[in-house]
Amino acid sequence: MIGKVLAALLMLPAPVAALATPAAAAADDPYDVLVFSRTAGFRHDSIPAGTTAIRELGAANGFSVTATEDPAVFTTAGLAPYEAVVFLNTTGDVLNAAQQTAFEGYVRGGGGYVGVHAAADTEYDWPFYGNLVGAWFASHPAIQAADVVVEDRAHAATAHLPQRWHRTDEWYNYRTNARSTAHVLASLDEGSYSGGSMGADHPHAWCKTLDGGRSFYTGGGHTIESYSDPAFRAHLLGGIRYAARQANADCRPETGYTPLYNGSTTGWTQAGPGSFTNADATLTSTGGMGLLWYSAKQFTNYSLKLDWKMAGDDNSGVFIGFPPSSDPWSAVDNGYEVQIDATDAADRTTGSVYTFKSADLAARDAALNPPGEWNTYELLVEGEHLQVFLNGTKINDFTNTDPVRSLAGHIGLQNHGDGDDVSFRNVRIKELGGTTPPPGPRTGPVRGLANKCLDVSGAGTADGTKIQLYTCNSTAAQNWTVTPNSTFKALGKCLDVAGGATANGTKVQLYTCNNSAAQVWSAQADGTVRNPQSGRCLDVSNNSSADGQQIHIWDCLGAANQKWVLP
Repeated sequence: MIGKVLAALLMLPAPVAALATPAAAAADDPYDVLVFSRTAGFRHDSIPAGTTAIRELGAANGFSVTATEDPAVFTTAGLAPYEAVVFLNTTGDVLNAAQQTAFEGYVRGGGGYVGVHAAADTEYDWPFYGNLVGAWFASHPAIQAADVVVEDRAHAATAHLPQRWHRTDEWYNYRTNARSTAHVLASLDEGSYSGGSMGADHPHAWCKTLDGGRSFYTGGGHTIESYSDPAFRAHLLGGIRYAARQANADCRPETGYTPLYNGSTTGWTQAGPGSFTNADATLTSTGGMGLLWYSAKQFTNYSLKLDWKMAGDDNSGVFIGFPPSSDPWSAVDNGYEVQIDATDAADRTTGSVYTFKSADLAARDAALNPPGEWNTYELLVEGEHLQVFLNGTKINDFTNTDPVRSLAGHIGLQNHGDGDDVSFRNVRIKELGGTTPPPGPRTGPVRGLANKCLDVSGAGTADGTKIQLYTCNSTAAQNWTVTPNSTFKALGKCLDVAGGATANGTKVQLYTCNNSAAQVWSAQADGTVRNPQSGRCLDVSNNSSADGQQIHIWDCLGAANQKWVLP
């Protein structure tokens, strides 16, 4: 796969229109597909059209197709040439016991399975097959139009589709819900048609792994017309490519996630000069260096999943564990970046914890889809332990041991710079609970106006010592221990509003820590630092960046002289 990635980087392909003639973003290695359409029950008149469509897809996308209804091919030697086997509208008992054993060995050994429509109406007495297909057929209403709700828009079978896909087909009800054992790619909105019997959760297409093998199933494909529909043909092609290991995906079962972004940017804040366009429930980076960060909440123990795609040789990253700030460099200096850029050095390439730990490059290369195709990250944070999964494969395992940093905090998506075109979809999170406390104290400089530092005048320790702005010099007078929504400490004493006053212009000083409201400071999403008792913000007096300028409190204005970057 990495060869494809590098080749695609060199070609720098332009994005393909969503419903253009189905084709992989980068040329696949040649492979072979067996189409099996034997029926021992109802026979679909669409089988010839389906076979022709798969042959045409193969001719256009570099795989050969052998079509048969003879089960004698189901031997160890007979199946060995094929990377995937398509069960095209099969029905009833189509394999004998020996053939079943051979096919089970083929799948468990790494072979691919694609089930189309009535493949779920097949081999009811074979438990392995029931697990492989994901769910058995129960019933169906009359052929009619319905809305397919696309849940996963990163998988090769569904990435080209809109969030709601309106089409006509025969809509199966299933005996069980596949969601507990498979990753659901699309479901049916039973309110959009009549005759559904599974309720609010009605899976329609899904994928899964079984030992070494891969499985993809779609409930579509009853009608002859399906196989001339470009969207359905691309859906079928993506399933074949996944099963044949030409495209990677995270097909582990997924439940319990809350969307942070799936079209709406509510709760997100842009820091820095760059930005993201937001169209078709897709964020695409544009402009200069910046960070779109989820300012509505910080997270501790969680599983963060998101889908991303590079247009070519591009650069971006996912940031975690940083404090609130309007400066994108705060995330760089205080958090951790999981990198997106397959062509950089080992400790700063896709899957690395940027400059801290390289990914397992062999595992990464095997799991990575090339530019023009979507990838899925899971960042699993448990305390100070981070595991990175790429398309369901673990590629990094990192433990934070830096007492100044933490994996707990905000999350953000980087727009690296003009010309670095990276897109994101379906950002979702599952909070895991546990006993890990909220982000603890962080120690370091507090930077403000003109990139100068919050400073204790003369490094004095007497109560009432002036707090000022001063050129950063890495001395103890500028080394602050910041506890979120609590104190700022330096030289063993606290940042304090003189006399506990609340008026504009009240000086800020160093004072013995006394747990009073005059010593409580709360960082805000816009980069300001507020004293809740007064409702006013930490402010550089007269908006002057001169060394020695007095720090005081003032009405919160969000101006540059009230913006601070915390450690």
